[in-house]
Amino acid sequence: MGQTLYLECNSGISGDMVAAALLDLGADVKVLKKALYSLPLSGFVIETGRVKKAGLDVYDFNVKLDAGHENHDHDMEYLHGHGHHDEEHHHHEGHHHHEGHSHRGMPEIQGIINGADISGRAKETALRIFGILAHAEAKAHGTDINDVHFHEVGAVDSIVDIVAAAVCLDNLDITDVIVPCLCEGSGTVRCQHGVLPVPVPAVLNIVQMHNIPLQLTGVQGELVTPTGAAIAAAVRTKEALPAQFLVKKSGMGGGKRNYERPSILRAMIIQEETTHKEEGIYKLETNIDDCTGEMLGYVMERLFENGAADVHYTPVFMKKNRPAYILSVLCKEEYVSRIEGVIFRETTTIGIRKARMERTVLKRETETIKLPCGSINVKKCILPDGGVRRYPEYETAAAIAKEKNMALKDVMDIYYKYMEETGHGRN
Repeated sequence: MGQTLYLECNSGISGDMVAAALLDLGADVKVLKKALYSLPLSGFVIETGRVKKAGLDVYDFNVKLDAGHENHDHDMEYLHGHGHHDEEHHHHEGHHHHEGHSHRGMPEIQGIINGADISGRAKETALRIFGILAHAEAKAHGTDINDVHFHEVGAVDSIVDIVAAAVCLDNLDITDVIVPCLCEGSGTVRCQHGVLPVPVPAVLNIVQMHNIPLQLTGVQGELVTPTGAAIAAAVRTKEALPAQFLVKKSGMGGGKRNYERPSILRAMIIQEETTHKEEGIYKLETNIDDCTGEMLGYVMERLFENGAADVHYTPVFMKKNRPAYILSVLCKEEYVSRIEGVIFRETTTIGIRKARMERTVLKRETETIKLPCGSINVKKCILPDGGVRRYPEYETAAAIAKEKNMALKDVMDIYYKYMEETGHGRN
């Protein structure tokens, strides 16, 4: 199981803020720098370090560009006149490369990302972010996605920020991301094309296409950059926080803008906290009267492979006393259509009954207990009154029995004896 990330975008979101917040959460800076310097790209240096923002100690991720690569869409001096930087203390390290400035399109960017020495999962995330960004920019400028050849998408810092976010998410093993809303400013912002209204059109296109709620604040200025919005849209898997959660880690990433509210993105690795949870599950049921036992066994295997939580057959007698079976499957909502497909394809049935059911599930954890004869996995269930029950997992007990040439019953007796000796009782 991967980790769940919550992004608190109360003062907006940008690519460098995401990378900084994830580094503050514990993403490996060495892994990140190695990945970024493996990009077939030149003209940039990565600086990371801690800075003070509104008196808070936050992480800073900075892509320094050679003069020939300046991207005026996100360049502070161009937006706000000279010397508009927060006080920053960086550890300067990195490589300098030089190349002629080129306006890149999607095919070139795909080549650059595919050419990087990063994991398949990080590549996939980076390409998904870029696809969203390119669609939004193409729509904003009235061009085809394959003809997006301009600063926003081709800029070195956008590519580096996006790959940095993807590599850090992969490094932290983030599999779920909660983004309830994006806070944005208002007014106008200067860019290469002239003066744009805030939210800038590309940001508006992204939140519109991906159903991300916006919250407009009174701040004059751009809090959400197209790159920041594209990252949020690409990785967001949930829109609401659980009712109760534990914060495992938190990190703060500083942005480069200085408005009335300091530009800080807070990121937290969280874990839902409940003793038991109500959850909906679907029950699918059908009568089968002309399938062989082998077929039914095969169908059960296929159903488990396609997301079934539980499968069972009940023998019944149908009209004219024909013997038959009722196939019952429990699964989560997202697997219903897949499960139905398996049933229709693999059995003779022509109809499936289904109903949504509420179920109460105890909170479960898996523990590994080292016994004198080997390690056994134990399912730990927490009861609503806080009591604990432990159930040894059959597979690991059976593996010990086989390996040590013991009877399964003897392995279980050793387990129960160990639990009693360590004060757990038979639970």
